Amino acid sequence: MRAIRRFTVRTVLPAELAALGELVSNLRWSWHPETTDLFAEVDPDLWEQVGHDPVALLGAVDPARLAELAGDRRFLRRLADAADDLREYMTAPRWYQTLPEAPQTVAYFSPEYGIAAALPQYSGGLGILAGDHLKAASDLGVPILAVGLLYRHGYFTQSLSPEGWQLEHYPSLDAGGLPLSLLKEDDGTPVKIRIALPEERVLHAQLWVAQVGRVPLLLLDSDVADNDTAARDVTDRLYGGGTDHRLLQELLLGVGGVRAIRAYCRITGHAEPEVFHTNEGHAGFLGLERIRELTETRLSFDEALEAVRAGTVFTTHTPVPAGIDRFPVDMIARQFGGDNAWPTVPVERILALGAEADPGRFNMAVMGMRLAQRVNGVSELHGKVSREMFKDLWPGFDLDEVPIGSITNGVHAPTWVGRELMELAGRELPSLLERARGWEGVQKISDSDLWEIRGTLRRRLVDGARARLRQSWRDRGASDAELGWIDDALDPEVLTIGFARRVPSYKRLTLMLSDPQRLRSLLLDPVKPVQIVIAGKAHPADEGGKKLIQQIVKFADGAGVRHRIVFLPDYDMALGQLLTQGCDVWLNNPLRPLEASGTSGMKSALNGGLNLSIRDGWWDEWYDGTNGWAIPTADGVVDPDRRDELEAAGLYDLIEHEVADRFYDRGPDGLPRRWMEMVKHTLTSLGPKVLAGRMLRDYVVGLYTPAAVSARALSADQYAPARAFAAWRLRVTKAWPGLRVEHVEASGVGDTPEVGASLELRATVALGDLEPGDVLVEAAYGRVGPHDELVHPSYLGLTAVEVGDDGRAHYTGTVPLDRTGPFGYTVRVVPHHPLAASRAELGLIAVPEEPVGMTNGTLR
Repeated sequence: MRAIRRFTVRTVLPAELAALGELVSNLRWSWHPETTDLFAEVDPDLWEQVGHDPVALLGAVDPARLAELAGDRRFLRRLADAADDLREYMTAPRWYQTLPEAPQTVAYFSPEYGIAAALPQYSGGLGILAGDHLKAASDLGVPILAVGLLYRHGYFTQSLSPEGWQLEHYPSLDAGGLPLSLLKEDDGTPVKIRIALPEERVLHAQLWVAQVGRVPLLLLDSDVADNDTAARDVTDRLYGGGTDHRLLQELLLGVGGVRAIRAYCRITGHAEPEVFHTNEGHAGFLGLERIRELTETRLSFDEALEAVRAGTVFTTHTPVPAGIDRFPVDMIARQFGGDNAWPTVPVERILALGAEADPGRFNMAVMGMRLAQRVNGVSELHGKVSREMFKDLWPGFDLDEVPIGSITNGVHAPTWVGRELMELAGRELPSLLERARGWEGVQKISDSDLWEIRGTLRRRLVDGARARLRQSWRDRGASDAELGWIDDALDPEVLTIGFARRVPSYKRLTLMLSDPQRLRSLLLDPVKPVQIVIAGKAHPADEGGKKLIQQIVKFADGAGVRHRIVFLPDYDMALGQLLTQGCDVWLNNPLRPLEASGTSGMKSALNGGLNLSIRDGWWDEWYDGTNGWAIPTADGVVDPDRRDELEAAGLYDLIEHEVADRFYDRGPDGLPRRWMEMVKHTLTSLGPKVLAGRMLRDYVVGLYTPAAVSARALSADQYAPARAFAAWRLRVTKAWPGLRVEHVEASGVGDTPEVGASLELRATVALGDLEPGDVLVEAAYGRVGPHDELVHPSYLGLTAVEVGDDGRAHYTGTVPLDRTGPFGYTVRVVPHHPLAASRAELGLIAVPEEPVGMTNGTLR
């Protein structure tokens, strides 16, 4: 018989062990090994059986053992020390508390979070990044209040069929068995969030809180009795269901998430957020809810929009349009129109926010950008790709001026770096852990110490891979008698390459199979053998991705190579830690430039691994020629098969002639001195860059603090500046068609202009109904391309010298001829207001109707 309901009965701890519950309930244990050491001491065998999950440990430990520990003075001293350490960690001032203008709270919204394997609410890189974001924020004292959804089945677990086909399983999760607490009102009833749906339906959600160090993570859960069956299933699976289901999830995350924050702050006294950070478009509806709040109290839609935009940061994570959530327009109209309309938020204004080139689609990323004054990609290359993708939102501006910046992702070292390495750093380089400084000291660590730790981590990976491989073959139907070969699968002394990621086609899992015979010869080389450990999940609906997995599994099943190449199912955080710590080389071969960032290689680098990667994502900006290897790209080749063939050949050549040669080049002492030189250079050059702490500092200084300053400026004096800014925007937008650059003339250079000379510009601008203070008139000048286009131009503000009664203004300025070669100039007019974050904010620009001022000769 099957139970009709499942729940977890938690143990009652003796009073002497009450602090143990405090430690378990704060997920800081997931990156604090001293705390997990204490958990292991509760019952070492049980700790291994529950997979290092402290909640499961306390649920299964024998009460007699707890009673014994309650009388163990040594254990109680350790417990008290650990509890005191946590309390100090939670309250002591940190880096953030030294900043003068930083926001009092930042709300951070993400559809998934990879905090720990014990809280399986993630599917891949987006969630792992969000988890690292929260952990780094906790370590730095950044007051983030995070919001997500609690998925009853999490993301799927993966196994393989006998034929190597991916199989998905959705285990039920009981919130009572997770490190969560239910948010309740003062009278003890659970907090409930309500969202009205079409046809008089209502979506209800309760609110669970996960404490991630200093950061509360609020998780909305629709599995409540108030809901009908369909509504209860809204939070059933991460990225599950069809379009209707996904829209409801995103409504709950965005609209429900803001309401959850309001409830949490009301009940706990937590400071309200000044800045809202939207991690990808899934949570974009949060901006609409904040507009609704303001329009129901004091502001018009346009005024509320300006106030909301000022305090909103939007991060895009996808480099391809197909990765963006888009809904049918009529579906959005049904949700926010008709009987379900918000009285102060017209549905046509909502539809305009998400409008894109296809009039039938509502684009969540486009809405997110229109609702945010600050937008960023997650690497320098991704920022460039994003500016190209979304340039039509700012027509007329050069790509360099599209207001999408970039903050390159980072990873949380205490989560991902092997304990042995952390302890070595603590002994040899204490400033590295305490202040994230002193990376040059890595050069002083002995090669033998570092190589010994690398061997330990590699052996741990081999042991873990064998255990997972054995279980996978059993699940596929093999008997133990057939699996003796697994005892010799992989070799802790062999060069180990790791490849683990999601399996969309652009990541090219099977690029290594382009020439199977050459791959086989690399794996089986008698002098310089290579072994490859592979993991990854395909989306349940991605049949193409599943075929790629099947192809790699089929090759790895071959009796001649299966001891050198393995596919490990069910890629999760625990396996990710094993791989990034244990592999000598991290392989990444996406189609450039389709990898937004890709942080697994960062984790490997922090563990002393070397990257072997296409120059995409973060690797494009931080590869320096000696901190790893760049796989040559065939960017100009149109035929995808030919491109794969060329890039695979480059990959094989690098492995055979550079990677393996260097790894097996040993000195008399058995150490690969040239390899270790490269490892140390990698740690020194990449270490300070790839840390999530660096990433958080960049967000705080570059985005959060400016957003808070803007939000405060617009909300001052009962939102008077927001009203004025909205009125200015409407006035300028309406009057802009009447503005013209009528005439531009230049003087000051002869027939043979020379470097060091200057150009005197005079421009006449018909302002129409605008005032001179409404605009900025600029000369754009610099190098010109073959079609007279300005290439990365410089800009010079021109000065108004006369404004006539007819609305014509005359501007002048001096343009320096500061470079040789083809030179050109033009004049442009853009709106100007001190509360605007960029020249392109309104998406308005005026230039002369006829091209002017192109000097195609060579400046001497």
